[in-house]
Amino acid sequence: MEVAPTASPPVCKLMDYGKYKYELKKTQAAKKQKIHSLKEIKLRPNIGIHDLNVKMNRIREFLENGHKTRVRIFFRGREIVHPEIGRKLANDIYEEMKEICSVDMEPKMEGKNLLMVLSPAKK
Repeated sequence: MEVAPTASPPVCKLMDYGKYKYELKKTQAAKKQKIHSLKEIKLRPNIGIHDLNVKMNRIREFLENGHKTRVRIFFRGREIVHPEIGRKLANDIYEEMKEICSVDMEPKMEGKNLLMVLSPAKK
């Protein structure tokens, strides 16, 4: 029962106590959860230097906000013949970001994609 004593005629509202306890338990469980979000950046192996800088700034922003970041370098057509270009690009990205991140998953090929997961460095 909820009471509003400040109302001009005092107001009383009847409520289901079991439902109230359930809602209370649900909100407390939601507070204990930690939401893990994974952001993704897509690149091509022959990306221009300015475009790469824009993507690196975006990665830095994600990491500083505490998000894990997946870097996906996708190959199209004959680009797949030279996966070393993608690996070099992934290593360059890590070298640029290594003061603010650590590598969760080393760069590895999955189909036509080279994937690498970066997580924010522990403070």
